[in-house]
Amino acid sequence: MRKFIQEFKAFALRGNVMDMAVGVMIGSAFSGIVTSLTDNFINPIISLLTGAARYTLQDVATFGSSFAASVVNFLIQALILFCLMKTVNKLLAIGRKPAAPAAPTTKKCPYCLSDIPLAATRCPHCTSQLEDAPKVTL
Repeated sequence: MRKFIQEFKAFALRGNVMDMAVGVMIGSAFSGIVTSLTDNFINPIISLLTGAARYTLQDVATFGSSFAASVVNFLIQALILFCLMKTVNKLLAIGRKPAAPAAPTTKKCPYCLSDIPLAATRCPHCTSQLEDAPKVTL
């Protein structure tokens, strides 16, 4: 059972699974905005143009406030999701081991102090012969 839980944790916390979950949640919340826009603005305008309905000023205010509530609902969901993902990413970063430092690939020229490759026998900047480099004879 423990192995199953560990495998599920590894699956659920992979980057692409988390991104997909965020996308589904944001898409669902945005769907509410689109539905509200259609129900509260587009359909009443079409009904008004075709003469199917008459709206009072109170109806128009209700349409606007309903759409504003949908936008606020979306923003709250997005903010909560952002805070949740930020917390999950911090917790995942705590569990990761720091990467080992990479071996140096350059050294300083003792004459001009510029960075040069470790295997260099002559500095490309000041053209000085390096003493610690192996001598190459032809």
